[in-house]
Amino acid sequence: MSLLEEIFTGPEAAPPHPVLELRGVERTFPGPPEVHALKAADLRVDRGDYVSIVGPSGSGKSTLLHLLGLLDRPTGGEYLVDGIPTVGASENDRATLRGESIGFVFQAFHLLDRRTVLDNVLLATLYSGVPRHERRDRALAAIDRVGLSHRVDFHPGVLSGGERQRVAVARAVVADPRVLLADEPTGNLDSVSSSAVLELFDELHGEGLTLVVITHDMAVADRAQRRVRITDGRLVEL
Repeated sequence: MSLLEEIFTGPEAAPPHPVLELRGVERTFPGPPEVHALKAADLRVDRGDYVSIVGPSGSGKSTLLHLLGLLDRPTGGEYLVDGIPTVGASENDRATLRGESIGFVFQAFHLLDRRTVLDNVLLATLYSGVPRHERRDRALAAIDRVGLSHRVDFHPGVLSGGERQRVAVARAVVADPRVLLADEPTGNLDSVSSSAVLELFDELHGEGLTLVVITHDMAVADRAQRRVRITDGRLVEL
């Protein structure tokens, strides 16, 4: 065995970094009165985890989502994505890391109504480093993966809520992100559509995708392997 092989495959090889890791992260908004939206939060999400973060309105879920998604910076502590510190990184570096590492699914779908399903998914490849010659094939594969190949040329306005959320999932996974970050993914769906989206999440997790789902709904939270409660800005693993 060569020295490099021994370093990377031997018994002393370092374990992989967590996909996401909060270390004593705080987020305070100036007042008056000053608001401590997140308080000394620690969270580790490893590859292949399926984690739900559950809490009521006003608990700090939105603040946590923005921090995990690199859409905001903490006022204290450190946040690492795949072992890379992000708090002091430039906006360009954070944007690149966000595009390459994190797929987003939102409650409101955030699809472009004047673009087709294919166009909506293709747009996600433009900022995520997918080579130009692979973009269309990757988009079509992602749409097929969520069961919408028969809707590829449709516009979002003629799709059901469940179909629109599946387009959003296809857009989120087209670039093979390290983690799928979902914010109230069933909040605008009926029970049948909600069940279909959650079954899709189960399938994606079974294929090895790391998921973090932020929700107020315990029925959604209970689908995850790990459950974390957020209350008044504090995280507690259940």
